[in-house]
Amino acid sequence: MNINEKRTVSDLAIEICAAPGVFEKLGIDYCCGGQKTLKEACAGAGVTLEEVVSQLERAAPSSRETREADDWQKRRLSDLATYIVNKHHAFVRQELPRLERLLYEVRSAHLARHPELRDFQALLRDLALELTHHMRKEEEILFPYIALLESAADRTAVLPRPCFGTVRNPVQMMTQEHDNAGQALRRIRATTGDYAVPADGCATYRALLESLRAFEQDLHTHIHLENNILFPRACQLEDSVLDARGEEKAPQTESD
Repeated sequence: MNINEKRTVSDLAIEICAAPGVFEKLGIDYCCGGQKTLKEACAGAGVTLEEVVSQLERAAPSSRETREADDWQKRRLSDLATYIVNKHHAFVRQELPRLERLLYEVRSAHLARHPELRDFQALLRDLALELTHHMRKEEEILFPYIALLESAADRTAVLPRPCFGTVRNPVQMMTQEHDNAGQALRRIRATTGDYAVPADGCATYRALLESLRAFEQDLHTHIHLENNILFPRACQLEDSVLDARGEEKAPQTESD
């Protein structure tokens, strides 16, 4: 197991199944910030490289069996996309309305003493709207095209030229939207004092913040699977399909 300061956080998260749990505990961004080196990520999180390497080395042996049983680097992309929809998209759709209901109850009871709940509610509402549109675009446009890519690679379907030119264009958009969601969650975390229940917080207040912490952790895993595994593999697959057909790759649009 090669763990050193020059490895990217995303590579370690893919290679060591227990690494995301280590990164969550230490506050290291392994999804949107996955392209940083381990040294850069440690500096950003305010933790020592030695401590992180030590924890990863302890976690690595116990994760080998899990990795072999569920290695998304080897399984079909359509299977991974289906897994993301059934597990992570379903979780988002289940939890967002529940979080909004909990927040409404907390705001009704505690707003006078905690005016920050007003900002909290606006942030959560904007996050819910963005994630809802984001998941629909993945399910209706990007993921079906990835499945077509796989079928074309298997020579069981003809790959049409998509209206978006190359898969890199929707991937770029989805990645930017992941960054937006990550920033929104960081603002929510700051607004809530790192999900700290105030001294006068009721049981509903506690349930809200605990549920929000779990939501954030699930979204980190969700984004990691897409940014670091599904999207790069889809780009590579499109290149190989077009190369096999002797076609030129469509240009990638410039990001704003």
